[in-house]
Amino acid sequence: MEIYLVRHTSVNVPAGYAYGQTDVPLHPTFEKEAEAVKKTLSGHTFDKVWSSPLTRCTRLAAYCGYPDAEKEDRIKEISFGEWEMKSWDELSSDPRSKAWFNDWINIPAPSGESLQDQYNRVSHFLDEIRRSSLQKVCLFTHGGVLICAHVYAGKYDLKEAFRNVPSYGTVIKLELD
Repeated sequence: MEIYLVRHTSVNVPAGYAYGQTDVPLHPTFEKEAEAVKKTLSGHTFDKVWSSPLTRCTRLAAYCGYPDAEKEDRIKEISFGEWEMKSWDELSSDPRSKAWFNDWINIPAPSGESLQDQYNRVSHFLDEIRRSSLQKVCLFTHGGVLICAHVYAGKYDLKEAFRNVPSYGTVIKLELD
């Protein structure tokens, strides 16, 4: 089975903010970036296409020719809960952040998720796809989901996740048995 995972294009959010599941606007360079993604995907036919329901993914899916991509919550970005749209500098002054910064794999953000939580939901979705008869699928999603998919495929483990954050507009192909 082939799974193509597409990270959304650049967002119009200042660097250094935890935006996670907030539905943030796309950068004004969207069309130029989206055209590059569309070109990468041209010539491919997919048995099924899914998209995170967040606008930054659904808009890219539509631009690339998949306006009817099925929306799937399990491929949303990690939830930063109460920390959504706060700067990393601001978070470092939150007394609850010390535990999270020391173990972001297992400690969830307040009212949010840990990386392990995100990995669990993404891997359950990928398990479901693998059990299906589908042979080639595409997911329009987020950097954290691409990281989790790489871990799922055995490319690296969760503790290496933030050393492997894919660029905006990245398309990766995973082959799974």
